Amino acid sequence: MNDAVSLAADLLKEHRESIDRLDAILVFTLAERFKHTQAVGVLKARHDLPPSDPAREDTQIARLQDLALQADLDPEFAKKFLNFVIQEVIQHHKQHQS
Repeated sequence: MNDAVSLAADLLKEHRESIDRLDAILVFTLAERFKHTQAVGVLKARHDLPPSDPAREDTQIARLQDLALQADLDPEFAKKFLNFVIQEVIQHHKQHQS
């Protein structure tokens, strides 16, 4: 293997190791987030509150899009990601109510 290919392979390995660490951080962060949203779902069910809060969702999406811009991340991607998470949370909240 020539030096350029060897260097590229080393760099690729380093990037992949970083990606793997970040993926683990994402999974553990999502798990922690869902622990809190599960508690919110139980609280909402106990007090007969609706499973979704559109005003809060809109605020959170705008907030996350702003953070995405600050982080140099596509704000549309951030919006799609948060919408996915919100829909999961709402489904969990609905399960608590039934």
